[in-house]
Amino acid sequence: MTPTSTPPGLARFNELDEHAALAALLEACASTAWAERLLAARPYATPEDLGAASDAAMAALTAADLEEAMAGHPPIGRPAPGDPTSAREQRGMAGASGELRAQMLELNLAYQERFGHVFLICATGRTAEQMRDAVRERIGNPPEQEREIVRTELGMINRIRLDRLVEED
Repeated sequence: MTPTSTPPGLARFNELDEHAALAALLEACASTAWAERLLAARPYATPEDLGAASDAAMAALTAADLEEAMAGHPPIGRPAPGDPTSAREQRGMAGASGELRAQMLELNLAYQERFGHVFLICATGRTAEQMRDAVRERIGNPPEQEREIVRTELGMINRIRLDRLVEED
């Protein structure tokens, strides 16, 4: 690959028809506004360009757009059946004790009651204990601060998912 050539996985994404590309983006993030912004900016020369476009689109999301994006995420510790992406990302919960799982369920419910949406964290590479500690720490945040933390976490999740989308075979 020459320095100016587009990586094969990204080239495949760039060449998808609009419907297929939108579907792939919505699988990465349930926000229609985010997906449409990324779709409109194709083609991308590098994965970094795609990531930068994702970050810019994430920064532009309204509160309603963030709600739509969060609705696509299951609670930590309870990935949706048949959803290998969430299961992979939440792998840190797989070996958690029954006690820790019960704590996460209780904390998830308290968080959702306080903020009106699931607790969202970039779970990739985190242990069950780290996720539990994060929800404990964040549940006391003011809603405005928590919304910006969620935006940052969602941005990290989207970057990981986009990297997987355009990785080479």
